[in-house]
Amino acid sequence: MAALRERAIQLRQQGKSRRQIKEILGSMSNSMLDDALKGEPPPGWTRRARAKDDLRERARELRTQGLDLEKIAAALGVAKSSVSLWVRDLARPARLSYEECRKRAAEGAHRYWAAERPARAAARATTCAAAAAQIGTLTDRELLIAGAIAYWCEGGKSKPHRPSDRVVFTNSDPSLIRFFLRFLDAAGTPRTRLRFRVYIHENADVAAAQQFWLDVTGASADQFATPTLKHHNPVTVRKNVGGSYRGCLRVDVSRSADLYRRIEGWASASMA
Repeated sequence: MAALRERAIQLRQQGKSRRQIKEILGSMSNSMLDDALKGEPPPGWTRRARAKDDLRERARELRTQGLDLEKIAAALGVAKSSVSLWVRDLARPARLSYEECRKRAAEGAHRYWAAERPARAAARATTCAAAAAQIGTLTDRELLIAGAIAYWCEGGKSKPHRPSDRVVFTNSDPSLIRFFLRFLDAAGTPRTRLRFRVYIHENADVAAAQQFWLDVTGASADQFATPTLKHHNPVTVRKNVGGSYRGCLRVDVSRSADLYRRIEGWASASMA
């Protein structure tokens, strides 16, 4: 053993690694080589870089601050298994309270959506622009088809229990109201045959809503009837409140029996 130790130390001082020493001296167990090299430091080139030692110390510091393994690994850019090995002798952070967990979850969701919303908005705008480019300018025929379908979805229709061949269209979307007026123009209906009425809750700004729909339609004030006010129920939690709430606009076409029947034919042909 003394001769083995003397020869092993000599090779170690020459800069040989453990594997190289075992190859020169012959097969031996790791424990025997440990005894032979006891107290003899390894050569510098066999030491690993100090970078991971720095990471290890930083990981231990973060662990003492209460961070979990996932956050430490993400902060240092290393594997979670490495972090677990480096901090396994340290006490685990105290379990968070329910309120703190909810707070952290809410903060995480806020950070996620702060980054995600602009990306989704950009993707949405791109898709909408591409779809709009596919449509282009509508021909009169396309306008009649689209307008008839829109009316059959949103307009008043004759029922077996309430037969009525009248064109009545009600909606809260100003863009759809403008489109319906374009449709009536394409159908050859004079704007002078149109009557309008605003339906709105009584606690809203009725005068502002009336003026809003006047601007949307471009009609004269005498074509607008007195607004119909809906009684406010304080128990109901309404979402349609605030300055953007303008109620609904009802468009009545006088002497419209023939127009109603044509709309019915256009819609039926389109759906067939």
